[in-house]
Amino acid sequence: MGKVWVVAEQREGKLKKVTFEMVTLARQIGGEVEGVVIGKDVKGLASELGEYGVGKVYVADHPDLEQYTTAKYTRVLAELINKEKPEVVLIANSAQGRDFAPRTAQRVGAGQISDITGYEEGVFVRPIYAGKAYTKVGATSHPLIVTVRPNVFPAAEKTGGQAAIEEVAVSFMPEDLKAIVKEVVKQVSGRPELTEADIIVSGGRGMKGPENFKLLEDLADVLGAAVGASRAAVDAGWREHRYQVGQTGKTVSPSLYIAVGISGAIQHLAGMGSSKVIVAINKDPEANIFKVADYGIVGDLFEIVPLLTEEFKKLLKS
Repeated sequence: MGKVWVVAEQREGKLKKVTFEMVTLARQIGGEVEGVVIGKDVKGLASELGEYGVGKVYVADHPDLEQYTTAKYTRVLAELINKEKPEVVLIANSAQGRDFAPRTAQRVGAGQISDITGYEEGVFVRPIYAGKAYTKVGATSHPLIVTVRPNVFPAAEKTGGQAAIEEVAVSFMPEDLKAIVKEVVKQVSGRPELTEADIIVSGGRGMKGPENFKLLEDLADVLGAAVGASRAAVDAGWREHRYQVGQTGKTVSPSLYIAVGISGAIQHLAGMGSSKVIVAINKDPEANIFKVADYGIVGDLFEIVPLLTEEFKKLLKS
């Protein structure tokens, strides 16, 4: 195996956790583990990758790369791939990665494997049919572009290494600059981002109204968790779409997923089926969610959730 690249994902000068998870996968694949950092004032991130065992990092640092746009990132990565000839390029299966990975693959004539959740003896594992089955996919040619589901692989630990840093000359064509980010509007929250959260508490139709999500928020704050929602809750206007977990929302893989008042439609299971441990709370003992849950509680969520919150408070204090 030749070069295996990790395309770092960063926000506001900080590497996202999925970047370190991809370093772990790159080590499993074998070969020379190298990194690519794209953005503005990001040279320091290259040194950070070196501390996690990445041998060499290509840095594309340019003022026009301060905000992500598809055309600019595709231009930079495609030209770098054509020049350096890596065998495998790992990109996060995030909103950003899903946007520019396929365009980059088309630009360089590469094959692509999307949303992988495992790697076994030279082949990649990815879910199909809304998570009902898994398929193993290998490569017949290189380069190969692979998007990696966040929270599936363990994050790499520091090795105390130091990366060789190569600064990449960046230039754009006029068509790359047509899209301009004028403003970024963010909602500030003390909770972790849904796709990177280690614990998620999600509510569905059984919550009966938006005001009752306060129960889940209280539990989430005790656990340091993110709050999600089913499509039914989002369609009812109880939560914004950015909280939706499922086939038409976000795909998550937390260590613990607590499904509250969620029946377990296949569309929802497709988004959270790869969670390590699933706990279901529902008053209907025949709810489909219990078929995939590791632990189930049959009962009134309005009684159970406050009890859980208090018990977790006691446990965490002890």
